[in-house]
Amino acid sequence: QVQLVESGGGLVQAGGSLRLSCVASGRTFSSYAMGWFRQAPGKEREFVAAISWITNTYYADSVKGRFTISRDNAKKTVFLQMNSLNPEDTAVYYCAARTGVGVPNPNRHEYDYWGQGTQVTVSS
Repeated sequence: QVQLVESGGGLVQAGGSLRLSCVASGRTFSSYAMGWFRQAPGKEREFVAAISWITNTYYADSVKGRFTISRDNAKKTVFLQMNSLNPEDTAVYYCAARTGVGVPNPNRHEYDYWGQGTQVTVSS
């Protein structure tokens, strides 16, 4: 089955940037829809961004214009470039795979596999 491993989180000051990576083990990675979700303390896990198997991209309104999702199928990796970070972006960020259908969905229950998460902390 699919295993996902996130990396790239850390501490950054407001206005700074981070680039998250998620490496997948699946043999048919190029057919998966991939997503990024985040969960802050005391909050529900929320949709951040997603990318389809043909690289169409989708973003939550809160991150449009600041975050960019991309994928490298040869490396079985999905990225999240985060710019202009603010304290409201502080959360554990999770990558997820939707293996049955290569079309993204903002509902976390539509995704089959999840990574362990990587902490992003933005200081003011």
